[in-house]
Amino acid sequence: MSEKVSFPAKDGSAATGEIVLPKQGGKAPAVVLIQEWWGLNDHIRALLDRLGAAGFIALAPDLYHGKTTRDATEANRLMTELDKARALDEIAGAVRFLAAHERSNGKVGVMGFCMGGALSFAAAATIPELAAAVPFYGVPSPAPDYSRVKAPILAHFAARDGWATPAAAEAIRQELTARGQPMELHVYDADHAFANDTRPEVYNADAARLAWDRSIAFLRQHLA
Repeated sequence: MSEKVSFPAKDGSAATGEIVLPKQGGKAPAVVLIQEWWGLNDHIRALLDRLGAAGFIALAPDLYHGKTTRDATEANRLMTELDKARALDEIAGAVRFLAAHERSNGKVGVMGFCMGGALSFAAAATIPELAAAVPFYGVPSPAPDYSRVKAPILAHFAARDGWATPAAAEAIRQELTARGQPMELHVYDADHAFANDTRPEVYNADAARLAWDRSIAFLRQHLA
């Protein structure tokens, strides 16, 4: 079960979120989990629990500051109105908070879904402390300066996605590859949000399981 937590954003102002610690003792790797456009809801809490069970300290910043919704129109409004610079400041603060956490081994990655996937790419380009990034079906707009990316990236996209298209993901991969920056890209025979098991109309159990297993292995490799 996650617990509420407060931490300073990059600019020193107050930020909040929810955190889960692994049950096993000793130092552990850490992951910042970035919400979908619905907000920090029970689905994100379930993902925090899964990361904790896999042995990670996991923190989800509350980028909507207490707001959640189940309505797509409202979710789109919340995402559109989000101050992305402020959100990245809060994500950067979460990274630093986890790096210094008493249970942390000092290595921090980021994982995000939908809007959070787009912010994961942006975080990789703006937060040099990150050791790994795992975006799910999200592309930032406008594009960040990918020349600043240092962390290895594992990206998951859906073949039938008109918002975060495989072509857009491939363009990012090619740009990074041209600079010698590794990005592993997987495209699944699935729809946008295929990993969200609270949405039966798009959930794809096989693709979700494979993407999750790949993500955990990738994070363990780069955050050890």
